[in-house]
Amino acid sequence: MEPAILGIDIAKRKFDVALLIADKMTVGKFDNTPKGFANLEEWLVKYGVERVHACLEATGTYGDALAEHLYHAGHVVSLVNPARIKGFGQSELSRTKTDRTDAQLIARFCSAMKPEPWQPLTPEVKELRALVRRLDELKSMHTQETNRLESADAVVRPSIQDMIDHIDVRILQVRRQIRDHIDRHPDLRGKRDLLETIPGIGPGTSAMILAEFGDVSRFQDAGQMASFCGLTPRQRQSGTSVRGRSMLSKTGSSRIRHALYMPALSAIRYNPVIRAFRARLLANGKHKMVIVGAVMRKLVYLAYGVLKSGRPFDPTLAGLA
Repeated sequence: MEPAILGIDIAKRKFDVALLIADKMTVGKFDNTPKGFANLEEWLVKYGVERVHACLEATGTYGDALAEHLYHAGHVVSLVNPARIKGFGQSELSRTKTDRTDAQLIARFCSAMKPEPWQPLTPEVKELRALVRRLDELKSMHTQETNRLESADAVVRPSIQDMIDHIDVRILQVRRQIRDHIDRHPDLRGKRDLLETIPGIGPGTSAMILAEFGDVSRFQDAGQMASFCGLTPRQRQSGTSVRGRSMLSKTGSSRIRHALYMPALSAIRYNPVIRAFRARLLANGKHKMVIVGAVMRKLVYLAYGVLKSGRPFDPTLAGLA
């Protein structure tokens, strides 16, 4: 028997739900807390529902706890790229936007599109992701304080410098935590060692890939893995008059795209496969920034290859004759 459909519009403190059973929609609202999750389960029982296919947008971290609760309670859970749901809403010519109508839209999307089930991260990957994202936050804070220091009045410069020094210490501590965490888990350690055989991928990038992509076996192929972070090209051509320049779709994780930019530049210098790939694109007249995006995508393909095969990077197998 097919489970009932539960569309969820998540926010920091509350979440709206829309329960779809045989074309009948019922709505509710709950606190985004463990007590609210228990109230949701009681609400489902009230309507005679034992199992649902719950669907919510993959935005931020507000929905993580609810998604894990529903998964461990035996429900099917899907975390969906918001761009897919937005496109579905546009296809319906939806004009009204409230938390309640968004939950109803997500329920209709789930019923029509049947998105793939989601599985929670393993505890070790979840902890690694928290550490990697904390490192990103510290780096951002460091950049902000450094920018302030350049134009600050003399009276506040010592305070800003103290903050920069403090952040430097914290960055070193978190980097050490990340290294030690990976070393303690054989699976993560083995995958890190494989990734770092790819010229251009160092400790920071390998940790990011392990944290943000999780288990690569959940992707059907390398192309799907590239789509996950919005690195697939988007064409703009129509008839004989529209010939727009190819661009990255950017309908995926901006965090991953940002983290791959510098490794792509490094790979252009040191990775023989990437150098040959870039030369071909240059010969075909591609714009420099288009080439950087293509190199980022190529790195994802190479990462998928070594992780999926369990074998170190080999330039002859990766396309260099």
